[in-house]
Amino acid sequence: MPTTRKLGRTDLEIQPLVFGANVLGWTMDEATSFRVLDAYVDGGFTAIDTADSYSRWVPGNDSESEKIIGRWLHARGNRDRVLVLTKVGSDMGQGKRDLSSAWIEQAVEGSLRRLQTDYIDLYQSHWPDPTVSHEETLRAYDRLIQAGKVRHIGCSNFDAALLAQAQSVAEDLGLARYETVQNELNLYSRSAYEGPVQDFVVKNGLSALSYFSLASGFLTGKYRSVADLAGRPRGTWLEKYFDDRGLRILAALDEVAGARGVQQAEVAIAWINAQPGVAAAIASATSLEQLDVLMRAARLRLTDAELARLNEAGRA
Repeated sequence: MPTTRKLGRTDLEIQPLVFGANVLGWTMDEATSFRVLDAYVDGGFTAIDTADSYSRWVPGNDSESEKIIGRWLHARGNRDRVLVLTKVGSDMGQGKRDLSSAWIEQAVEGSLRRLQTDYIDLYQSHWPDPTVSHEETLRAYDRLIQAGKVRHIGCSNFDAALLAQAQSVAEDLGLARYETVQNELNLYSRSAYEGPVQDFVVKNGLSALSYFSLASGFLTGKYRSVADLAGRPRGTWLEKYFDDRGLRILAALDEVAGARGVQQAEVAIAWINAQPGVAAAIASATSLEQLDVLMRAARLRLTDAELARLNEAGRA
């Protein structure tokens, strides 16, 4: 079984891999989603990360990720074996990113209904909302925790200043604090976590979860030029990585993966999991073969020399 890591000061322990469920109802249909989620849990993993807004960017799609997870949980009867991580605060038609008390109290009911559960293990502020005070947001979460609808809270896309402000408010008022921060982190894109955010996480006993862990597939090594992106759902997201630094990173991944006899994606995930403060990398799979790579990655430990080689390649 994979080893576990604690999330902040909570009683939640997760393996160093979180299944990114943004692909459900987007690049993966429901039947395949069920098969992949089954294999994920059978492999000894428990945490699934979604959001109320996934994947509403698809025309005609209305929060399909949460709905598919809910139907899967209901069909399998395995809610007690799974940790459900979801988010609130994206623009769902109200016209703004929204962490107001009124919106949170409305949105959580929608997520619970779609997920077919009566509680959420980790409820995360998806984006900062500068129009609402931390006190208003944290009091709303505290009420949900007291009501048993939410176990713990986290945040996403917060910088160090926002984290410090929110923690100060929580401590002063005796409210639940953010225990996790979910920011972008991968070998190419490191600035949203490295530096002040990482320092705050480590100092205050929070846990980091990384999104875009494989840089939309760039760090799998299957794309070697912009020409390889033609017709890909995430093609426009990938073009920015094909610069000198991106190519240096691919070369380092090739070198380390080749020496270890593993795939580049395994090395990229293992690098994230070796960073101080990180509890787990979030990554998506749309096939059993891709999932197997991710599960192997969660068990891979890199040497100091390998980490140094990768760090050097990824320096701006």
